[in-house]
Formats: sequence, C-alpha cells, structure tokens
Amino acid sequence: QPQYLGVTHPVSLSYPTPREIHISDLLIQELLRQGTFESEDETRRCEVIIDKFDKLVKELIYNISREKRLSDINAKEAGGKIFTFGSYKLGVYGTGADIDILCIAPRHITRDDFFYYMHHTLNNFAEVSELSSITDAYVPVINLRFQDIPINLVFARLELAKIPNELEIKENSLLKNLDEICIRSLKDEILRLVPSLPAFRTSLRCIKLWAKRRAIYSNVMGFFGGVSWAILVARICQLYPNAIAGAIVSRFFRIVYQWKWPHPVLLKPIEDNNPLNFRVWNPKIYHDDLYHLMPIITPSYPSKCATHNVTQFTKKIMEREFGRAVDIMDHIMTGTGKWSDLFAKHNFFGRYRYYLQIIVLSDSSEKHLKWSGKVESRVRYLISKLESIGSLALAHPFAKGFNKIHHCINDQMVKDVMRGVFDSTSINDKNDTELSQNIQDATDTENIRVIYTTTFYIGLEIESGSRQLDLTWPTQEFIKFVKGWDKYDEKSMGITIRYVKSVELPSEVFVDGEHLLKRTNIRS
Repeated sequence: QPQYLGVTHPVSLSYPTPREIHISDLLIQELLRQGTFESEDETRRCEVIIDKFDKLVKELIYNISREKRLSDINAKEAGGKIFTFGSYKLGVYGTGADIDILCIAPRHITRDDFFYYMHHTLNNFAEVSELSSITDAYVPVINLRFQDIPINLVFARLELAKIPNELEIKENSLLKNLDEICIRSLKDEILRLVPSLPAFRTSLRCIKLWAKRRAIYSNVMGFFGGVSWAILVARICQLYPNAIAGAIVSRFFRIVYQWKWPHPVLLKPIEDNNPLNFRVWNPKIYHDDLYHLMPIITPSYPSKCATHNVTQFTKKIMEREFGRAVDIMDHIMTGTGKWSDLFAKHNFFGRYRYYLQIIVLSDSSEKHLKWSGKVESRVRYLISKLESIGSLALAHPFAKGFNKIHHCINDQMVKDVMRGVFDSTSINDKNDTELSQNIQDATDTENIRVIYTTTFYIGLEIESGSRQLDLTWPTQEFIKFVKGWDKYDEKSMGITIRYVKSVELPSEVFVDGEHLLKRTNIRS
C-alpha cells in the first residue's frame, strides 16, 4: 500500500519533464534577480540575533524566577527555549522579512511577567527600535527592530517546572492545561507534511513574491497571510509529490482558481477526538465557522481557520488575481511569457477613479504604533460594512499603510495634516532640507508639534449607471467603532476618513514616476 501525504491520493506521481526542469531553472534565476534569497552575510547575522534572543530569554526567566524566590539552582534549571516559526522556520526567509520567535517558559512564568520584563529589558538596548507590545491581539506579540531586522516575539508557557534545551513540541500532551492563546503559537507542522522541501520552498518563495507584488499579502486586511499561502502551496505539493517548483506553481494557480470554496483546504484530517477539549474548526458544530468564505485549515491540533478575515470583496479581488496568474502561467509554460510577467507590480493606485483615505494620527511614536495597529486590524470591518452598499461593486483595501512624521509649526499645518494635506509638513527623508530649515527658522520652536500619521486606502469600484454613492453611514460607524477602543485618547489620537478622486492622491503612493501614467481601468 503506497504511502502519501494529505487527505486524498496524489493527482499524479509523474516526474519532471525536461521542459519543466528548464522552466524551474528560469524561475530560480528570476527569484535570485528579484532578491528573494538572503545573502550569506544576512544568514549569519540572523543566526547571531536568534542566538542573542535565546540567551536573553533564558536570562529573563532566571531573573523572574529569582524574583519569585526560587533558589539560585532552581532558577538556573528553569531554563527556557526559543523556536523560530513563519518564513524563517519554513526556509523561505528573504531580505527585509520578519523573524518570528516563539519564547517558551516554565509554568511559574506568566504572560504578564514575560511582556513586562521583556519590554522593559529591550527598551534599554541601543540596537532596538520601534518597540511595541500588543497584548490584546489575537496572539499577543512584542514587535521590534533589532539592528534594523524586524522581530516578532510571542510567548507560551508549558506545564513544566523546567524547559530543557532538547525540548521538542510534537506531542499534544504538552498542551494540557495551557490557555488558547499559548496554543495558537505553539505548533507548526507544515514542514512534516510536504513530500519535497526544495520544491515546496522554491514554490513558496515564488507565491509570496507574487502575492506581495499584487498587494494581496495581508491577513489583517482580509487577504491571505503567510501561513495561508504556505498551506496552499503545501497542498499542491501533496497532490504532485514528485513535481518541481515550476510545475507546482503552474498547478497552484489553476487549482486555487478553480477551487470550490467554501470547501476547506486541509493538509491532514482534522483531529476530531479532541482529547484536550479545545475548540476545533467544525462548521457542523460552530455557527461562526459556517461563514468562513475561503477556509484554509491549520494542520496542528487544535485546527483553526487561518483565513477567517476574508470578506466577499477581498475574495473577489483574490479570485481576479488568480485568474490573471493562470493566463500568465500558460504563456510561461509554453515559452511565450517570462517569470517577470507574473511578478509585475499591482496597479492599485491607477485602477480606480475614487478612493477612501483613512488617516490615523497620534502625537507620539509609541502611541501611534498601537493606535495605527488597532485601526489596521479593524479595516476589514469597514469593508464588510461597505459590502451592504448597493451602488458599490467593490471596495478594495490596499495591503499596507503609509507612515509619515509631520513637524507642524502653526495651527494651519495641524489642520492640513487632519485633512490629509501633507506636502508642507512631512519628513520622510533626513535630507528634507527645506522643511528642516523652516523648523529652524520658526520663532517659537517650543510650539512645534510632531504628529505621526498612517494612511490606509480603499479603492472604490462603483456599479455602472449609479449616480450617487453615499458612504457617510459606514464610515461614521467605523470611526465610532475604532474610537471605542479602551486605550483611545481623544487628546492625543485621531482618525479622519476622506473621499478622494484618483487625481487627488498624494505623491507618496507612487514610485518611479507612476503618477505620470494615465489612469486606466484595464486589468493589469
């Protein structure tokens, strides 16, 4: 009886053809040209940083243990360990990507202990910048840059008195008595469920680059995130276990484009015996699970839907991109197209005539990291509200926000920032000498106000024949909703939503002279 990975038999066990080998070689050459592989220096640098965090976690656990009056011997034996996950663990880490680190602690270290002491410790490191603790997220996280490399720290504690260096998290028994937040961070089984790691990793690098270029790589905005893309690629690898990257990518787009949603994507059968009584994804039992539009299910127990943020509009946008990719891949496979065609940059800011501009502002960098993050995590709720507007065919959120720092030397500049007029106030570049000189020339430098803004955009596609579009109700409801955040401070934070025409878009959203191109509605 042949063995196979996945919930069905493979579609094909065929080995690569000479043409597929050639196409895969061209893909790797293009990925190298696009800079998706890290250099040897970057690899060593990341290894050094990860080693530093491993020592830091052990030192932190020792210090907290001593404060809790454990003996010196027991505090040293308490141990601690870190695991990488995400793109770094999957072997698809690239220049500028985040390193995700899971910090494991023994049972006497609480999450509050870890977040308080870790934040305080990191705040004193000269190598650390953009430090923020988000404790009320779906998975609480500490975000920072260490020597300018983005790091995300999450925490879990096990029901063990000691965390040895040789610890491996494979058995469900280790999850006993843990809260659900710890469980979400602990297990990552994807690599054990793919038949060929080289084919999986090259294919995933390709799909991640494509999704980022097409601006559909963002779980928080209602698209697919890193875990979802990885599970999808892994599933195609299971269906074609002997295929190489070029063939995997081609089949990926065709299969995902034709997938019968909401049929779930699974890498293994869901463990439904539920030995530890955690909630497991099951639309037959849980009413909320019925509403998942494009369910991609995590393989580790307890299985969850990684794509619960997808809305009707973001589903439509992704399906449109899958269709575009199918056409391009047909040309690549027949030799009439190039891999660079697949990675062509999106045309989001030239595609629509009208946009919503969401301006989030704060008076300090620390407050702004939290406030802008909170609003970003709720934009999909605004998209859901917009879906009920009959004259609106599509509301398309852009995958990321645009950050700026403004130095306002008078009240008019403050009002300009509130209205989204940034040209006279913003410093994105240390060489912005004109504004710097204006600040130096200001008669009363004590009254200069520094304001931090993040601007999000939603492209609007209006139904043909519609003459009116009134978005007052959904936008005002959204503002009221996000201002209900318990940490919102009216004196130091704000939010404005504006309705803007494409010709009114600021220069910051364009690069390489894009703003000189004539707006087009054709698919690009």
